[in-house]
Amino acid sequence: MQHTLGRPFRVVGVGLRGGRPAAVEVRPAAVGTGRVFVVDGVAIPATVEHVVDTRLATTLGRAGARVSLVEHLSAALYAGGVDNVEIHVEGGEIPVLDGSARLWSLAIRQAGLVPQGVPQRIVAVREPIEVRRDDAWARFEPADHFELDLTIAFDHPTIGVQRYTGAATGASFYTELAWARTFGFFRDAEPLRALGIALGASLDNTVVYDDLGVMNPAGLRAADEAVRHKALDAVGDAALLGAPIRGRFTAYRAGHALHLALLRRLAEHAA
Repeated sequence: MQHTLGRPFRVVGVGLRGGRPAAVEVRPAAVGTGRVFVVDGVAIPATVEHVVDTRLATTLGRAGARVSLVEHLSAALYAGGVDNVEIHVEGGEIPVLDGSARLWSLAIRQAGLVPQGVPQRIVAVREPIEVRRDDAWARFEPADHFELDLTIAFDHPTIGVQRYTGAATGASFYTELAWARTFGFFRDAEPLRALGIALGASLDNTVVYDDLGVMNPAGLRAADEAVRHKALDAVGDAALLGAPIRGRFTAYRAGHALHLALLRRLAEHAA
């Protein structure tokens, strides 16, 4: 069945891209609404058709309105089984919070779910679908549930090659992925700031790697936190299909752009 929230909740913080105050109020919504962001009175459905930017984060837009960093909240809503919800955004960004989806998942759990008595539309992967760019690739294959198999590879002594395999929704998301924080490299900080990007990034919300290791005083939450965050991002991007997926998502060195290219292919097959 479709579900919505038991009650609304509000979260405030700072935007990762612009570094300005940001807030959202997440409200229950009627059957068939889907997950919809509302920015300056403009409703932006959280679907692949409305993705306008994938640099560092997934940004949605419609009719001149935009909202960035939707993937962490989208992942928590998707994994938490919330089908219909309105997300009213102040500041043009979703608050980055601690750089993970943990606080979003907690807020959803506290709000609770309400069944709405109407079946979900489910997209089942019937045959392999793949996209490639250079040495990176992403693929969907048939499976009974939504599963992940992601590998990342960075020329860095603390990251190297990491792989995550496992379920991607429900309790598994909360215990295995929700707490993993976004990450970046110190060498990229100034170039990004010069472009007006990542102005809100700090050691409070981003795992930052210098040439030798991790700069955050408390270190990592797990040795493979980087790949787990990439898996979190993949769940958030998968949510933009607008329906639960039955299929195995496998990827190597993929990011938001490749995720969305694959999801668009899947949407074409499901139409």
